Amino acid sequence: MENIKKDVLFTKETIDRRVKELAHMISRDYQGKDLIVIGILKGAFIFMADLIRSLRIPCDIDFVRLASYGSETVSSEKITITKDIETSIKGRDVLVVEDIVDTGLTLSYLIDRLQEQEPQTLRVCVFLDKKERRKVPFEPDYVGFDIPDHFVVGYGLDFNEKFRFLPDVCVIAE
Repeated sequence: MENIKKDVLFTKETIDRRVKELAHMISRDYQGKDLIVIGILKGAFIFMADLIRSLRIPCDIDFVRLASYGSETVSSEKITITKDIETSIKGRDVLVVEDIVDTGLTLSYLIDRLQEQEPQTLRVCVFLDKKERRKVPFEPDYVGFDIPDHFVVGYGLDFNEKFRFLPDVCVIAE
């Protein structure tokens, strides 16, 4: 695992600037609303923590955990919920925070499930958007960075549960 080459795609400083920009937009859009931020575990936890610390509005938080990768570098396309939200979102303004969207299958599945709970509004904020891998139409409302079709790690993103701790986002190649 240590032999994997990691090329920096986004530095910590670039990430910090973009997260603050996203937080500014979200704070403006949700001013005066009853916001609940739902993070998708495990990958989004660092992004979500930085994002909500930069918000200028109050919010509640919850988490959901969906699995679609296992130990592979490509999605298995089989989605499993291993932890559901614990807070009622009926009539609430919901912002789902995800680390990366590529095929769109996982987020489409989650959004459909959350819509059944009748939120007031439901939007998605993704840290990274890998558009060229889409298998279903899906457009997030807020995007940190668009990236090409590379497998990336760091800033919460992992490969087989490794590399989440990296402060930068790196492309890995063996």
